[in-house]
Amino acid sequence: MPEQWTLTLRLYRQKANEAPRYDTFTLQVNPDEYVLDAVERVWAFHDRSLCFRHACHHSTCGACGMRVNGVEKLTCITPLRAVTQNGAVLTIEPLRNFPIVSDLVVDMGDLYRKMERVNARAVLPVTEAEIEHPASTWNPEDAQYLRLSDCLECGLCISACPVAATTAAYLGPAPLAAIQDQGMRRHPELLPLADSEDGVWRCHSAFECTAVCPSFVDPARRIMDLRRQVVGAKLRQVFGK
Repeated sequence: MPEQWTLTLRLYRQKANEAPRYDTFTLQVNPDEYVLDAVERVWAFHDRSLCFRHACHHSTCGACGMRVNGVEKLTCITPLRAVTQNGAVLTIEPLRNFPIVSDLVVDMGDLYRKMERVNARAVLPVTEAEIEHPASTWNPEDAQYLRLSDCLECGLCISACPVAATTAAYLGPAPLAAIQDQGMRRHPELLPLADSEDGVWRCHSAFECTAVCPSFVDPARRIMDLRRQVVGAKLRQVFGK
């Protein structure tokens, strides 16, 4: 028999023109299930009015980002056993720094528009992508292949970012990481965005974005590298090289 836990889910609820509240649901769960499984069970067996976002169930689409006990998680790959224990209360809330549409669903449009501004690419040539094997081991025919970008555009980094909470104009970790990925030498047209009041210099180096990123983008490290790229590009402008 699979192990069974009794778990209380405390879910953030807010509909249009209603005050926010928390609803609680007691569930029987397998601790090796994922947080998203528990949320889906509430919808399936307790409350069909619950709104949440999900799609792929294997950390590719980035749709199911939520706060789990106050920490940003991709709920489809977060085991219950990793974030709670038998008999405990598990609090699920929407991501921060985005407008709430309904319950656990937030409006991610601002992030998508910023990603478009920086020409972020959903797929990369395999020769440009950061993969496990060094370029010296690639076969010549690998250059024809494309792979998905590491960034899922899940919004977890924006939710965790303390600067994003203070100014909506800040580009944010994911868009700045996308600029770094493209490089100032290859794309000098992106320099004004990176070297702006709401670009790399707005970042406070809290590294909260990297701590919650589910796909190893490491946006904080990329922003630090982008600062070096910006300084180098400005020096080249000054000295004409």
